[in-house]
Amino acid sequence: MTACIVGWSHVPFGKHVDEDVESLIVKAALGAMEDAGLGPDDIDEVYLGHFNGGFVRQDFTASLVFQADDRFRFKPATRVENACATGSAAIHMGLNAIAAKKAKRVLVVGVEKMTEISGQQVGDTLIKAGYLKEDGEIEGGFAGIFGQIAQKYFQKHGDQSDAMARIAAKNHRNGVSNPYAQLRKDLGYEFCRDVSEKNPLVAGPLRRTDCSLVSDGAAAIVLADVDTALGMNKAVVFRAAQQVNDFLPMSKRDITLFEGCETAWKRAFAQSGVTLDDLSLVETHDCFTIAELLEYEAMGLTPRGKGHMAIEEGWVEKDGKLPVNPSGGLKAKGHPIGATGVSMHVLAAMQLTNTAGDMQIRNAKLAGIFNMGGAAVANFVSILEPLR
Repeated sequence: MTACIVGWSHVPFGKHVDEDVESLIVKAALGAMEDAGLGPDDIDEVYLGHFNGGFVRQDFTASLVFQADDRFRFKPATRVENACATGSAAIHMGLNAIAAKKAKRVLVVGVEKMTEISGQQVGDTLIKAGYLKEDGEIEGGFAGIFGQIAQKYFQKHGDQSDAMARIAAKNHRNGVSNPYAQLRKDLGYEFCRDVSEKNPLVAGPLRRTDCSLVSDGAAAIVLADVDTALGMNKAVVFRAAQQVNDFLPMSKRDITLFEGCETAWKRAFAQSGVTLDDLSLVETHDCFTIAELLEYEAMGLTPRGKGHMAIEEGWVEKDGKLPVNPSGGLKAKGHPIGATGVSMHVLAAMQLTNTAGDMQIRNAKLAGIFNMGGAAVANFVSILEPLR
């Protein structure tokens, strides 16, 4: 137990025509410091999660946090990148700095501006998070990769298109209650299930509603060591924070098992001394609905090949035994790459401080978070609880 989240902010995700990376960073940074009751003079280090990879021209962004206030000048600031787990990677750097006693208070910002380029260019940029020697020519980019994963899973366990549609419908229904979500609309199971002009097949068995959104957005948290956090207005402590990286080539592993995800969860449970049954909710990485389905199995909610049970039996609904993505997940909330991991931690902290509004899970005591980069390559699990 080395650090706590003591403040946070979240810019709504969506298409921000009048914002750039700099303005999104500044909004999130100022909001988190204000929420924590701290100023730049109180911050010892800054970490910025920003994938970019060609989304915007500005590719050296660590010190853009300093645009929030001149008093940041001469403080250490570092940009962190780990594909779609970039936000969580930045948080881990902050945790490491506090654990090493290099800092007592750290500002972590996650940001991405994805909508300045065309859809084709977005796909070309995202595929760089795959293993280009094998994945570079897959039609449909990352949707094509996860389409292949879905097909391999179907070959082993039968067609799970209906279960995936139920996951999409659940997350869009939950997203209605999230003021930060990009798409706050209950699309319904029938719409998500049926292939139509408005919901076409995108790659393999993946329909448009099986794919997360192209988004702009930012989120930020302030981390503090436990002694400092005890004197602050609120504090959510890390019971566990684990990172597990797997091989980049999918050909070197059984991609339907998400073994890196499974290992990260097991290590987090061992570190925290809790089990899956103890969790009040999970925010998990549903970049595609097949990913959430596989994550049910990897976290131990169902046996292998039985992930469909979790959604069909209602276990993962907001009123189920383990609510999964009460925020609407990436599916409804949006997925600005560098901001996603930070967003997950903000939303989990809100749940644990009973400030999640219409998203609130009753009596939330422990929250689990899974954020991944690539196809289950960089795997980050956090387990959070209120400090007091």
